Amino acid sequence: MPSLLYVCVRPERRAADAEHASFRRALGVDVVDRLDLLEESLAPGRLDGYRGIVVGGSPFNVTDPAKSPLQQRVEADLETLAGQAADGRIAGFFTCFSIGVVTRMLGGQVGTDTPESASATVIRTTEAGASDPVFGPSGPALTVFTAHKEGAVATPPGATLLATNDVCPVQAYRVGTHLYTAQFHPEPTPRDFADRMTFYRTTGYFDPEEFDLVQGQVLSASVTEGAALLRRFADTFV
Repeated sequence: MPSLLYVCVRPERRAADAEHASFRRALGVDVVDRLDLLEESLAPGRLDGYRGIVVGGSPFNVTDPAKSPLQQRVEADLETLAGQAADGRIAGFFTCFSIGVVTRMLGGQVGTDTPESASATVIRTTEAGASDPVFGPSGPALTVFTAHKEGAVATPPGATLLATNDVCPVQAYRVGTHLYTAQFHPEPTPRDFADRMTFYRTTGYFDPEEFDLVQGQVLSASVTEGAALLRRFADTFV
């Protein structure tokens, strides 16, 4: 049985399949199982046998004013997963939308004042990040892909800030020893991210009239450390 579980929260099937493939490659694990929370709810015992989970991105936002019953259920399931990781029962790496879910669960605030368009972005490790087994070797600065409309206003209670930048100060944090969160997308290669942009061309992550320009900038970016973070996460906990 695979020891890592990819948790999918993307409604777009082809984008989700591609993200799953990106995580498998970045983690360096031959087989990474899949739980699609849009297709099935989190059942008791669903994590049995797994040592770690990775949560992909989503066009959902914690700050969405009107949420469907499906989104509400997905967020509740993600909170359950995050709670188990925070307690050290399983290792978790939550990305993109799910960092907002974790932030809210911890009593923090999620706002819309620190968005980042679809692009390669430089982030910096903090002092705590420099000594972290997953983030430390990639510091003091690393380039990753971002595309989000919301972010944590501040590091939530009980969390340790691992990475930051001037545009979005809360880029990554850790809760306890087993729960990692990242506002950015650590798994895609430039080609992966450029292909993903086609699914979200008119959803507000970049100016659709500048699609070719933005995609060209993505393809020319040198982004490798996101995958390195995931590989160290797998090496550390799996």
